[in-house]
Amino acid sequence: MQTNDPALWRSFLPWPSAETHKHARGRLVVVSGRAHHTGAARLAARAGLRMGAGVVRILCPPDAAAVIAPAVQAIMLTPFASAEALGREASNADAVVVGPAAGADEATVANIHALASTGAVLVIDADGLSVFKGGTAELIGLLDRDDILTPHEGEFERLFPGLLKNGREAAAVEAARRTQAVIVLKGAETLVASPDGRVRSNPNGSPWLATAGSGDVLAGMIGGLTAQRMDSFEAASAAVWIHSDAADRFGPGLIADDLSEILPRALAALR
Repeated sequence: MQTNDPALWRSFLPWPSAETHKHARGRLVVVSGRAHHTGAARLAARAGLRMGAGVVRILCPPDAAAVIAPAVQAIMLTPFASAEALGREASNADAVVVGPAAGADEATVANIHALASTGAVLVIDADGLSVFKGGTAELIGLLDRDDILTPHEGEFERLFPGLLKNGREAAAVEAARRTQAVIVLKGAETLVASPDGRVRSNPNGSPWLATAGSGDVLAGMIGGLTAQRMDSFEAASAAVWIHSDAADRFGPGLIADDLSEILPRALAALR
């Protein structure tokens, strides 16, 4: 097992050149929940924008549009009325974040089915994982090798019951093997596992991240890097480390909203 360190992935970070335009920096889509569950998507979308994605769009159920619109500026917004419509709207995305506050219901399952056909890198978190409890094989059938699952231990147990009894490292490696996707097993020492057997342990976990919404920010950060075509394993490794570094830079009093505002400093230190 490697220790996650900037020396491993710093050279892969997608810095723009003088000729770069916004579409060349990647298109990220974040799927929002219903009107009373929009905060997670806004946190993820802003984080993706801060990580450098050139165009970020929130796709939302129609009832959520009036809630989100006054709360975003550089982030675009498009409502969708069905899973099929979601798939069409996301068809040109480079990466999609789906799951945060999405609702653990059949609509979320249908949405992930539709998104799986787009070819975008999927970053699946929160409700997007829990909704497949008892249906892990169905989820696995939707995944490509570039896709990323970001469970905490409770969500991991719902997808892979009993696997954590073998220890976190063995469990993460086996889950990545089974899914053929990158696994980010979150915790005080977050693990990032690749389908090829590589696994990294993150050494700089911050206690200030124990606050609502911090995981949504991490999902958006990973989405922002993969939208710029950074390799999924390297993008997940980088985002996990930068996420903790940003939290430590802010320190006491951190809330999830603060993380995106401190990301420019954390990124500048890596350039």
